[in-house]
Amino acid sequence: MTRTLHFNAFLMSTGHHESSWRLPESDARSGTDIKHYQRLAQIAERGTFDSIFFADSPQLMANVARRPSGNLEPLQILTAVSTVTERIGLIATATTSYNEPFNLARAFASLDHISGGRAGWNIVTTAGLEAAQNFNLDELPKHDVRYARAAEFVDVAQKLWDSWDDDAISADKESGVWGHNDRVRTVDHRGEFFSVRGPLNVPRPIQGYPLLVQAGSSEGGKDLAARYAEAVFTAQQTIDDARAFYADLKARAAAVGRNPDHIKILPGIVPVIGSTEAEAHALELELDRLIVPEYALVQLAKTLKVDPSTLHLDEQLPEQLLPEDAIEEAKSRYTLIVELARREQLTVRELIGRLGGGRGHHTFTGTPLQVADAIEQWFLGGAADGFNIMPPALPSGLEVFVDEVVPILRARGLFRTEYTGSTLREHYGLPRPVNQFGLVTV
Repeated sequence: MTRTLHFNAFLMSTGHHESSWRLPESDARSGTDIKHYQRLAQIAERGTFDSIFFADSPQLMANVARRPSGNLEPLQILTAVSTVTERIGLIATATTSYNEPFNLARAFASLDHISGGRAGWNIVTTAGLEAAQNFNLDELPKHDVRYARAAEFVDVAQKLWDSWDDDAISADKESGVWGHNDRVRTVDHRGEFFSVRGPLNVPRPIQGYPLLVQAGSSEGGKDLAARYAEAVFTAQQTIDDARAFYADLKARAAAVGRNPDHIKILPGIVPVIGSTEAEAHALELELDRLIVPEYALVQLAKTLKVDPSTLHLDEQLPEQLLPEDAIEEAKSRYTLIVELARREQLTVRELIGRLGGGRGHHTFTGTPLQVADAIEQWFLGGAADGFNIMPPALPSGLEVFVDEVVPILRARGLFRTEYTGSTLREHYGLPRPVNQFGLVTV
């Protein structure tokens, strides 16, 4: 079977560029407008994307003066989106640090049934002291502890999804038997972090499990991904870095006994597209011009764990910064930002501009043909199975990608022209999980 691209649309209110809300055509209040997200999902489905995705964190993530903040809860957004779409996958971020396995397993099983088998879970451990302080904690749990909890959390969720046989419901009106008690079981999990009896109070999801997604690139994140993830969203600045990450993660998956083809790696790309190169660069310059550097500098200082007074807009980063092993929050993103600044000898002002479009994800500026060429190069060059498309402005950036880049890739035989399956797993070419309790799936 010919290998083809996978596309996920990463949706964020007015777009991924932090100043996108200031463009004349942007609706700066769209972040709480469900019709906005429904329209975006329909655009992505028209482009036969595999899925759409919403990030999330249980804290207010941004200075509200800087960019649109205060986002709707993703599972509720996707439930509403499911009613106006038919095929596109629906992926929501949910944290393992500040949830319980039973509640989250129930929520994703419900979304999978509501959507006809299109649910996906982006598994995160949540870095950020502010989030911890919203859940009765004074300190952020250690990085290793968060990932150990995450692994057990996913184990428990899978047990709960498997607590119902696929044929547990007969709904036999003649006999008066709706379901079979011997095909629904407790899980009786007792572990380091969780004690869960079960069974789940929702039947087994249509997909068996929702598609499992992971987005961390630290050592702990890669180990978690190798064990569980079926799609990985990652931030890589260069094709060489992307190739190295791709090879490493595929090897880790194989080492734990998984088929490497069953883990799809999708680097993020922020495509700034114009009908000509000049038009594309003009859009990029306009977006960067609208950045308020004073706000961005404070955010950069927070990420780098330095005093803002040590960062000077027209100078490079200070020589002395913390090593990665001293960072407990977002380790991989910290390393990416520092390496980007050092490698390209960027001033703080230039670095802010590079991060403004995608917070460290690869930004590519050019014509539809040039964007398609770059995607093809990474895809055929062993750096990606597809891409996490992060439009700088919405809906315009998604529309131009669907209408002008997708047709080029279809003509080259690199992307589907229509959906051939109905579930998210089918879009990604992944099998339906067998019930771990040894029962036959249907």
